[in-house]
Amino acid sequence: MSQQITTLTFFKYPTLQQKLWAFLMMQFAHAPLKKVEGLQFYKLLGSGKENFDPKPDWGVYGLLQVWNNEASAKDFFEDSKLYKRYQDNSDQQLTFYMKSIKAHGQWSKQNPFETSDSLDENNPYISVITRATIKLLMLKKFWDYVPTSQLDLVDNPSLLFTAGVGERPLTQMATFSLWEDARALKKFAYRGQNHRHAVQQTQALQWYKEEMFTRFQPFKITGQWSGFEIPPSLIRNEQ
Repeated sequence: MSQQITTLTFFKYPTLQQKLWAFLMMQFAHAPLKKVEGLQFYKLLGSGKENFDPKPDWGVYGLLQVWNNEASAKDFFEDSKLYKRYQDNSDQQLTFYMKSIKAHGQWSKQNPFETSDSLDENNPYISVITRATIKLLMLKKFWDYVPTSQLDLVDNPSLLFTAGVGERPLTQMATFSLWEDARALKKFAYRGQNHRHAVQQTQALQWYKEEMFTRFQPFKITGQWSGFEIPPSLIRNEQ
């Protein structure tokens, strides 16, 4: 029985000093993260500007972590000196706690996400991570097409939160989105004309070297983020 959970934490750094610290931690956080007990997989993520602009947003970074269980995650967020440093050097933090529903593809030549056997059928929310390593010869074509492919997301009332992130600018990109339910996600994925055409383009042009699509059930969200209100049912008070 798998007790694995995934967390994705976003940090906001408004000042120049904070931005410099965050940028340096993209290199220096690896050593302590590799020693975290119960951590199976992690990725340090930068972010792009709004609407999946390829230009980096130096004020927002992310940390994706896959845990043996929720207790391991709790120990890290409550007791880790590394996480305390992230808190002290950022103005806002927002963490999504999630259980994997389904994962297709690979991330760094592996699929780290185990399908959860403890999903809550009364929880309608769904979150999605898509990521890809883009072939160098396809970079211009890919980024020229991104604005069109994202048109169906603009002002979508069922999309509660979204962010463009990545391990490396331009070439290793990912998106995270939180939806009010599976029906809304399905409507976007299969009925949105622009998104559907983007999928067709991906299949026809083969512009990815590696890709992954993962759906999760978010079961808790902690922290705060400007412009985002956590759904009440995902606010869980710890005893």
